[in-house]
Order: sequence, then C-alpha cells, then structure tokens
Amino acid sequence: MHITFLGTRGYIDARTSKHYYHTATLITYRNKKIMVDCGEDWVKKVWQIKPDAIVLTHAHPDHAYGLKNGSPCPVYATTTTWQLIKDFLIPEDFRKKIFFTKPNIIYGVNFKPIKVLHSLKAPAVSFRISIDKKTFFYSGDIAYLPDQKRNLKNVSLYIGDGSTVQKSLIRKKDGQIYGHASVKTQLGWCKKADIKNAIFTHCGSELVINSCKYAKIVCALAKIRGVYVRVAYDGLMVYL
Repeated sequence: MHITFLGTRGYIDARTSKHYYHTATLITYRNKKIMVDCGEDWVKKVWQIKPDAIVLTHAHPDHAYGLKNGSPCPVYATTTTWQLIKDFLIPEDFRKKIFFTKPNIIYGVNFKPIKVLHSLKAPAVSFRISIDKKTFFYSGDIAYLPDQKRNLKNVSLYIGDGSTVQKSLIRKKDGQIYGHASVKTQLGWCKKADIKNAIFTHCGSELVINSCKYAKIVCALAKIRGVYVRVAYDGLMVYL
C-alpha cells in the first residue's frame, strides 16, 4: 500500500510548484485508488486521476468542491457533509454514507470517522484508516481532537493539518472553538500517543511561501518530541 499526496495547499491564495493544488491524498491498495478529499482545484483533474472511490472529511471548498460538477466514482461522506453539498452534480447511486457506528470498508480499507473540532458551519471528521494490521490517522482540517488517547492508539503514522506551524489559528464563538491546531500542538498529540512518524499536508502560507525556513522549524519541533516528520509536497509518495 502506498500514499500519494496529490495536492498539499490549504485554502490560501499563495501557491508554488511544490504546493500548487488543494489538498488531496490518494491511497493505493491492491490496485484500487481511494482519494481522500477533493478541493476545487480538482474539478476537471479528478477525472484524470480516475479514483475508484473518494472519501470526504468535510464540505469546505478546498476539500470538497472539486466534485461540484460531478464525480467519476462513488463518494463517501457523513450525512452532515452530504446535506451541505446536496446540490453537487453527483449521481444518486454514487452518494455513499460514512457511518459512525459500523465499519466503512472501501476496497479492503477501513475508514473509521472521528468527530473533530474545526468548523462551526461545516463539521469535519478525521479518519483512523486501517489496512490489515496497520493503522494511520488522517486529520484533514483540525482544531482539536477529542479523546486523543483512544483515537490515536496504535497509530503508526499521523497525517496532519499544516495550516500553521506555531501560531494559533484557534478561534472561539459562543463557547465553541474552531479553526486550525498548529503543527506544534499536533506534534504534542503525537508525543503523548507515542507516534513516531508524522506528515503534514494542507500547508498554510508559512510552509508554502517560506518552505525551507518553516520546514526546518517543523523538524526542530518534531525532534524535541521524538517524532520523525516530513512536510508533504505535491507528488510525494510514501509506502506503508
């Protein structure tokens, strides 16, 4: 099984050759391709990728709007996300539901959704993704992960939200937090859960515009916490 980071740019104006397309990640297992998230940069290109399935974390433009004109394959999303993208031109028989109470097995890959804090208008999930005896965590956009001990148990790889390296992008409204946890904060989660490997995608302006400078900062933060880290770029492929 391998993971290809097709796109690694967050919802920002800045882009470079290394971080050009909105975040989209491709899991390839037994000759099947499962795409996780499909931002609006992928409206036409998703047909070229030819995934066998697409799984969405939430309904924000940089994660779902690549499907507004339709999809070449079945799409899996929570009921809440489907309500928010109900007008997308996705055939009814391609609209598949992600369940919280039973396994979601897609071509031999189990996607267990975890409710996380990120957006008040477009609630997000992260996924524990299991193949055979290996489990990795895909965070999408995330401000806070509840019950970290349980949700990160036995995770061999954490794929995180690179919107901000150290500066807080957490906001609060009516007592509810939203926004993005920093890379520093997420590395702290990894340390507590004894996760030794992390990759950050959905890169914000720091990692896109000043990639060398901030990649070094990320590596320094990770080293202190005993985590081997990489900052994803468009086209990066890793094997598990």
